[in-house]
Formats: sequence, structure tokens, C-alpha cells
Amino acid sequence: MSLKERIIGDMTAAMKAKDAARLSTLRMVKASVMNREIEKGGELTDEEMTKALQSLVKQRRDSIEQYEKAGRQELADKERAEIEVIENYLPQGASREEIEQAVTEAIKETNASSMRDMGAVMKTAQARLAGLSADGRTISDIVKAKLSS
Repeated sequence: MSLKERIIGDMTAAMKAKDAARLSTLRMVKASVMNREIEKGGELTDEEMTKALQSLVKQRRDSIEQYEKAGRQELADKERAEIEVIENYLPQGASREEIEQAVTEAIKETNASSMRDMGAVMKTAQARLAGLSADGRTISDIVKAKLSS
């Protein structure tokens, strides 16, 4: 079963269970996927679907940050609930230790010594974490910490 079929099946189950919050999130995910398919002019692969879902999670995390700055906790909580639903369809995320190990190996591989080398380290670290779902911001923070020390 493809990722798209799983999302549509779960959307049907959410309708039957009258789970409005989950249904709303899955409808938003489906709409986003359909928009990407229209842009591409064909079906998305599971890898492209994963990238689309990661993008949606990133958007929600950015929104949470903005809502919390504005003191709108109820909206931040709604975004967190949406992230939980979307993350069910993403591959298991990389642990902080796995990210740190990949960054350390990337620094050695690229012979990085300063913040000027951050781009090369980021690219290499993300390649090492390819099969795992890893947040770019977390990778960036770890790279900055290791290169600045």
C-alpha cells in the first residue's frame, strides 16, 4: 500500500470515527499532495510524498514558533496536534545522537574547521541521514555548535 493510499484510507476511517481534528489534518495533507502532483504532472513517489510531508511539518513548527511569540497558545497546540498526525506517515526520525554522529563524521570527511565550511558539512550530514527523517534546523544547530567550538 502506497503512502497516498494509506492517507486516504485513514481519512475515511477518521470520517467514520467522527474525528474532526484528524480528518481536517488529513484533508490538508491530501490537498497538499494533490497540488504537488499537479505541479509535477503525475503521481508522486513515496520519497516525494515524504518530502512533502516533511515540508508540512516544518511549516507547522515555524507556525508554532510564531504563535508562541504572539501568545496564541491554543493555535500553537492545534499545530502540534497536526504535526503528530502528519508524523505518523513519516519514517522514524533520527535521534539527536545519530544526528551528532553524522555531523561529526561529516566534519571529518570535509575537513571543516570554521563556520565557512557549514554548507559542505550540512550537505554531507544530510546525505548520511538520507534514510531517516531529520529536521534541518536540528542538524544546523548541531553543525554550528561543533564548528564554533
